[in-house]
Amino acid sequence: MPPLLNKLLATLGRLGTAFLLLLALYLALSFFAPGRALTVLIALAMYVTGFLFALQLMRRNVRRIIWRLRNRLIVAYLFIAFVPIVLIAILVAIAGYVLVGQVAVYLVSSELDRRTSALNGVAHLLAETPADKRQSTMHDVVPYLESLFPNVELLIRDHGIYHYPEGSSLVSPPAQWKDDSELIIKDARLHSWAHVTHQDTEVTIIAPITSDLLSRLAPGIGEVFLVSFGPSSARPPSQRTQKAARLPGPANSLDVNVNGYMPLYFRYWDAPERQNTWLLLVRTRPSVVLGTVFTQVNWAQGVLAIFLLVAGLLLLVWVVSFIMGVSLTRTITRAVHNLYEGTQRVKGGDFSHRIAVEGNDQLAELGRSFNGMTENLERLIVVEKEQERLKSEIEIAREVQSQLFPSSAPAMKTIELTGVCHPARMVSGDYYDFVRLGDSGLALAIGDVAGKGISAALLMAAIQSAMRTQLTAGIPVHAMAASGGGNSKAHIALSAVDLVSQLNKQVYANTSAEKYATFYFGLYDDDTRTLTYTNAGHLPPILMRDGQAERLDVTGTVVGAFPFAAYEEKSVELRRGDLLVAFTDGIVEPENEYGEAYGEDRLIDLLARYQHRESKEIIARVMETVEQWTGTSELFDDMTILVARSV
Repeated sequence: MPPLLNKLLATLGRLGTAFLLLLALYLALSFFAPGRALTVLIALAMYVTGFLFALQLMRRNVRRIIWRLRNRLIVAYLFIAFVPIVLIAILVAIAGYVLVGQVAVYLVSSELDRRTSALNGVAHLLAETPADKRQSTMHDVVPYLESLFPNVELLIRDHGIYHYPEGSSLVSPPAQWKDDSELIIKDARLHSWAHVTHQDTEVTIIAPITSDLLSRLAPGIGEVFLVSFGPSSARPPSQRTQKAARLPGPANSLDVNVNGYMPLYFRYWDAPERQNTWLLLVRTRPSVVLGTVFTQVNWAQGVLAIFLLVAGLLLLVWVVSFIMGVSLTRTITRAVHNLYEGTQRVKGGDFSHRIAVEGNDQLAELGRSFNGMTENLERLIVVEKEQERLKSEIEIAREVQSQLFPSSAPAMKTIELTGVCHPARMVSGDYYDFVRLGDSGLALAIGDVAGKGISAALLMAAIQSAMRTQLTAGIPVHAMAASGGGNSKAHIALSAVDLVSQLNKQVYANTSAEKYATFYFGLYDDDTRTLTYTNAGHLPPILMRDGQAERLDVTGTVVGAFPFAAYEEKSVELRRGDLLVAFTDGIVEPENEYGEAYGEDRLIDLLARYQHRESKEIIARVMETVEQWTGTSELFDDMTILVARSV
């Protein structure tokens, strides 16, 4: 499949692909098999799939659009501020439209009701007027009736029949009618009427509702119509409107046409039980209604001016609020965008990037915190690189130091030697060594340099180098030659005390004042089984003999502290089965959780139990027991132990 088609299908997804396939199938079926049931089913499936695909696209695009914080805030602002304002404006417009229309239609309907009530009042007056005075009363009320309704007709029945105007064909209403005053339909036309019976006198007044009448109900209000709301045999008043009833032109762009509606109920002259509904329609404008309600034009204009002023102030406040909201939104989004760009730069490894900070608010403080963080990260990277370099160098030093420890003990006839050093760090300040001297001699040493780390390891290497140099070359002394009287160099037999003394002077001369080491050095003669040793401030080695422990003496102070320190030399004969154990303080000084040190007594008890085991097992038991005592595998000090077994 071509890569472009693969990319298109991946973009559309399963739903989009299904929609395209259904669309192609529908177009083909519409051409070859229109109107078939299969075509209808395919069309239905296509519409459903298309709707779901449109929802999916909308959801996907909405997520993509509001991914940016700025767009998200803008959308939130639209929903919080703009949409409610628009809805309120629409609600106010609808309410104003309805109110203006209803006020206009109320003015017209109330005037129609008033005139209809006036007919009823005149009918009561005429019915109650004596016959001899009725003529003068008619002379007064007829002009009044004609001012209310043009073409009004009047029927009075008592001892005779009286019509107005002359030639009127008005007859008495059907017997079902009682005293009443309302709107009726008579002879397929709409009327307003009143009917009153008083003693033997019956008065009926009826007036047709014409377009001229409608236009004069509320002069200047606009166009007034009566529209049938349902089936009716009555004819509406003529739609031809008088000039006075025409709708005035708009006062401004907001002075739109407004329609008001009100139902009017008409009963039938011939069938009082029947009723028909008509709509009173008034087409007007807001300025016309305001001018009618507030009869003084200046007052109406003042009210309109106040309304427009308040609306303008509200609009101004809204515009200012909108500008402030946009400004605050831009401030927030700019800060977040700068932070986003900064994190991307940091993600790419550019820790020197700093974002621009403006203002003194929380966002500005966040930007300063970010800059401080990147500055610290940049510094930490430098430190980390330096630490990596130091670790690499320390690793090299550890490898070099591991070469300084003896890889194996020399094979002797009467003694077996085993030594182990576990550094607390990568390099150790502890030291042990074996050196064979001739056919039957052996030198052994163990030491503990003050401190830990690189400096202690370097001093340990210096001590080993000095010791091996002296062991290899012997201690040179000056002697007077027997012949010739000149000076010559000679080598005398090795002495433990002389070697330690010389080592003390070298360490003191070549190191700082605070650098020193404890040192135990012994010379063993394989022929005589004699161990001659000097202990320079080191922990006394333990000699296990027949299950009893004996501590070898300390014969001097530490090396490197005093230039003319005096040391002694002692000897001990190792019998078959004896076990000599020399160790550093990392074995006996570790503490448990209660602050109690492991101690030499526990070490002696352990050696007594495992004295006859192999040296490697004894060392493993010691290390394991000390670790269990502390409750952790982390070493607080270098742990070094040297075991010599006499065989």
